[in-house]
Amino acid sequence: MYGKKGALSRARAAGVRACAAVLGAALLTAGCSLGGGDDRDDGAGTVRRSQDVTPFWVNPDSQAARQVAAYVKAGRKADAELIRRIAEQPTGEWIGPENPEQEVRALTEAADKADRIALLVLYNIPHRDCGQYSQGGAADGAAYRAWVDGVARGIGDRAAVVILEPDAVLHLVDGCTPEEFRDERYELLKGAIERLTSLKNTKVYLDAGNAGWGDPDQIFEPLRRAGVDRADGFAVNVSNFYSTQDSIAYGKRLSEKIGNKHFVIDTSRNGNGPYHGGDPDERWCNPPGRALGETPTTRTADPLVDAYLWIKRPGESDGTCKGGPKAGDWWPEYALGLAKAGT
Repeated sequence: MYGKKGALSRARAAGVRACAAVLGAALLTAGCSLGGGDDRDDGAGTVRRSQDVTPFWVNPDSQAARQVAAYVKAGRKADAELIRRIAEQPTGEWIGPENPEQEVRALTEAADKADRIALLVLYNIPHRDCGQYSQGGAADGAAYRAWVDGVARGIGDRAAVVILEPDAVLHLVDGCTPEEFRDERYELLKGAIERLTSLKNTKVYLDAGNAGWGDPDQIFEPLRRAGVDRADGFAVNVSNFYSTQDSIAYGKRLSEKIGNKHFVIDTSRNGNGPYHGGDPDERWCNPPGRALGETPTTRTADPLVDAYLWIKRPGESDGTCKGGPKAGDWWPEYALGLAKAGT
């Protein structure tokens, strides 16, 4: 399903050699499974899922994995087991603004050695997030193009799935991106799609909003202008909480308008659906009472849905709201809440 020109089969072949080389080392916990079998225990108490369920890489040095180790050391075994439900799943790697080539190369090489596919999230578009909690991004168009080029060089021929620029198109539609930057943003997104899809083992999904923000009629033309026709598909519900059922319905309606494109769904925190209390403008920001959703898999409820993914890393803050740390920072209390509610 993933990887162009036999990428997954080649990754598996490489993984056979890699697994033999790293047996007993740290990368074993990242998922050195040869696939085709049932879920298994790696001997360290971490259950790894077979390739035919999820082909994506688990980072053994994630914040969740570190939290498990800290809780074990502190004797908090019950909490460690709860956070392990996050640590054992593949989650998106959000690429930083500095040294993208080195960062992405390290991630994709580790994934390749573990016979898995790297899941990367690119979130660095200029004028990002309309000045809200995750504001920032590249300084200008030239800086963004150079950054994307660094990401592409870092991926090389290794297998990767890229989620491209959460909210970038949505914020063109809702008007919060200033008009003077809109034409450039469309060109930057189109250029990023062209650069990344030129890599033979990379798939690209352009972010396309969620089931609660509006209607597919509002976004399908902007998606086309941004180059979705050249992408492998689109992503819905990134960093949000709408149910998988609602996300499938939204994605299918949108797909009909853009050539029956396939899509992926972020199920990382949608186990209890969206939050309906508090400020309507910030219901997406660290809402209480949410739960982990379906674990990442390519076995989905609809043939148009390529995968359920944990694009947003459960336990990382949405921003400094409701007592949370800054956006992207690990928040162990929130992580515990998600895991407990998902039991």
